[in-house]
Amino acid sequence: MDSGSDAPPLTPAGRRIVDAAEELFYERGITAVGVDLIAERSGVTKRTLYNRFGSKDSLVAACLAERDRRWRAEVRAAVDASGSAEEAVTAPFEALRSWTSAYTRGCAFLNALAELPDPRHPGHRVAADQKRWLRDLFEELATAAGCRGPSALATRLFVLHEGAVATEPLALGSVAAAADLARELVRAASRG
Repeated sequence: MDSGSDAPPLTPAGRRIVDAAEELFYERGITAVGVDLIAERSGVTKRTLYNRFGSKDSLVAACLAERDRRWRAEVRAAVDASGSAEEAVTAPFEALRSWTSAYTRGCAFLNALAELPDPRHPGHRVAADQKRWLRDLFEELATAAGCRGPSALATRLFVLHEGAVATEPLALGSVAAAADLARELVRAASRG
């Protein structure tokens, strides 16, 4: 799934709603934020919010899809900036370094999965798709780099990445340590 690609372009009011809601959901939690606060923060009426998004659940999905679009662009830029196919495999860890400096409350997608356990919830689906995309990207990059066991390596890198993003708010240097370990795993898988 390429998040947000099938959504119509946002109007200026729709953009304000998504921006306000995304910030509030990330700061306070999805279930703790009501549409009254989102409407107030975005400067629109509740009617405008519902006319544009239909429901809070759809708005949650739109916010997560917007964050996913930005994250994928950051990861793709890091992959494109890599000096070799082997470096590209660990590029998502490099993207995570800059991402976590701007977003210090953990992973919005992991948070959403915890708050929205029903797989039928549209926000849950966006968050789960984001996670599957990243795991699949690791496999694609490992395959392109000629790594042995690209599927198993991708799963290990994915678990390492998710552990780093989940623990980064503890200020333990998790992202840097995970990036170093990821490079070691890729080097070991690249040796013939």
